[in-house]
Amino acid sequence: MAVEEDTRRTPEPPTEPLTEAQAERMFADMNDVIRAGEEMRGLRAEMIRLFADLGWTQDRIARLTGMSQPAVSKQVTKHKGDAPPPLSLDRHDTPWLEGRLWGLAEEISETLHDAAHCTRYVNAVARGRKHFTPQNVDELRRRVEEDLRLHRTALPDGHRHAYDEISRALDTAAPSAPTPTESPSARRTLARQIQRARLRDEA
Repeated sequence: MAVEEDTRRTPEPPTEPLTEAQAERMFADMNDVIRAGEEMRGLRAEMIRLFADLGWTQDRIARLTGMSQPAVSKQVTKHKGDAPPPLSLDRHDTPWLEGRLWGLAEEISETLHDAAHCTRYVNAVARGRKHFTPQNVDELRRRVEEDLRLHRTALPDGHRHAYDEISRALDTAAPSAPTPTESPSARRTLARQIQRARLRDEA
């Protein structure tokens, strides 16, 4: 039995060597995971600073984040004096608007379930299979607009209002350079979360 278990634990080496293309895909997938982890840590730091600026105690933030109080204190001290993250949705740089569109699409997808045209795109973005290229953003806009047209009675009016606002702004927005404390990815994620929270408050 022990011999069989050892055999199961030790996989046989591949009979064919990996091609360069296969290795490239593997490393690209690994890099995406690493990058996503770094970006989420950065976003968490932004959120900690935001709630500290709003007057939340460090003990409360530590409990919600699952971090120790000294770790939260270190994050707050590190960014003390920095400009606070934006709370208003009224921002017009491209990553921010893409994040708002992403959040809106997620809300539509969850409301309509499998009937939403944007669901597959939302899932692909969540898995890192779709990135925010101009072509992908245009495709997501088309799918969201189609869902809003076909399911007008099933979706709150706030969804259409948010889409019209985002769409107009995207048509005139210019990409902004990342700031030292906010990468485009962090801005997208923060805008997505604020947009979703706003839509739920309005529902």
